[in-house]
Amino acid sequence: MKKLFDKEKIISLRHELHQYPELSDSEAQTALRIINVMESYHPDQIITEIGGHGVAVVFKGKKEGPSVLFRCELDGLPIDDLIDTSYQSQTQGVGHKCGHDGHMAILVGLGDAFSKNRPEAGEVILMFQPAEENGQGAYRVVNDERFKALNIDYVFALHNLPGYEKGSVVLGEKNFASASKGMIIKLTGKTSHAGEPENGNSPAVAMADIIKELTFLPQKENVFNDFTLVTVIHARLGEVAFGTTPGYAEVMATLRSYTNADMEILTQQAEKVAFDNAQKNNLKQDISYVEEFPAAVNNHQLVEQIEQVGKDYQIPTEYLQKPFRWSEDFAHFTLQFPGVLFGLGSGINQPQLHNPDYDFPDDIIENGVKMFYGIFQQILKNEQK
Repeated sequence: MKKLFDKEKIISLRHELHQYPELSDSEAQTALRIINVMESYHPDQIITEIGGHGVAVVFKGKKEGPSVLFRCELDGLPIDDLIDTSYQSQTQGVGHKCGHDGHMAILVGLGDAFSKNRPEAGEVILMFQPAEENGQGAYRVVNDERFKALNIDYVFALHNLPGYEKGSVVLGEKNFASASKGMIIKLTGKTSHAGEPENGNSPAVAMADIIKELTFLPQKENVFNDFTLVTVIHARLGEVAFGTTPGYAEVMATLRSYTNADMEILTQQAEKVAFDNAQKNNLKQDISYVEEFPAAVNNHQLVEQIEQVGKDYQIPTEYLQKPFRWSEDFAHFTLQFPGVLFGLGSGINQPQLHNPDYDFPDDIIENGVKMFYGIFQQILKNEQK
């Protein structure tokens, strides 16, 4: 098989992206770098500012066929980059500690491949998505009118996975990553002098009971169908004022589940905990949510096709026993279109994601490009049957 893409050029790009990471919703320069390099491949269309700083690059086939989207992420994390390399992050406190630089490099490599080998039919759409880390980007992209006009048929994405053999493919037969959301509970009572607490209404007891009940909520019998988890991540009661009985409290928790159905139940149950305790203690309560990620649900038939692509390229493939507990906002794509989120092993002894010592391994870029390229060919093959 002839060389799919210019490996040295793509690795150099990955290092450049690593040097200049940008946080969610601030990826303007990253998007510009992507646009500049993609223009050199002469795609049929480049659409900018989708859902923020998102960029869609379109390669059209010679005849009608399926529209297949491959997606990566633009954003870095607010984590120092401690790797000792020539391409260490130049932005203090910000680093590509999730491998989005590598994911972008794979998609650019795919663009290189399709510039040399134009699709026989259909369309290839490379989607460089903003704001994955804060859970906002994918939702905004799929609801952007310019994105809707692309009329997508299938969607695919990968995520590198430390702890798995380098370059191997990791598949989830159905659910790949968990649903999660950040829950914020605000409790309002009445302040008073600390020496006269009877003249106020402190939310302290309600706050303590809510923390306890939320923590043990997943253990309730005959309520959930699969794994659920509630992690209380922050709580605040009043102010540091020893002469004042507090009148306000906040409890923040992350709700997590393998399935979207269980997330609905978990949300209802958690809200009931907050409401019941507020009512019992004569408190006003307000509930809001942030960083909402649905479960990433894979299409079973497409998973089987990806397994076949792995065999065709002689890339080791394995299946997960259970979905990952972390979340990925690519789930907003798979809620609307048939698709698959799969893993690409980044090394057994690779530092974990979101670790300051983590660095995306350049030697798995080739397998990432091969898998995406092969998936498109497999889709065409099956569509022509």
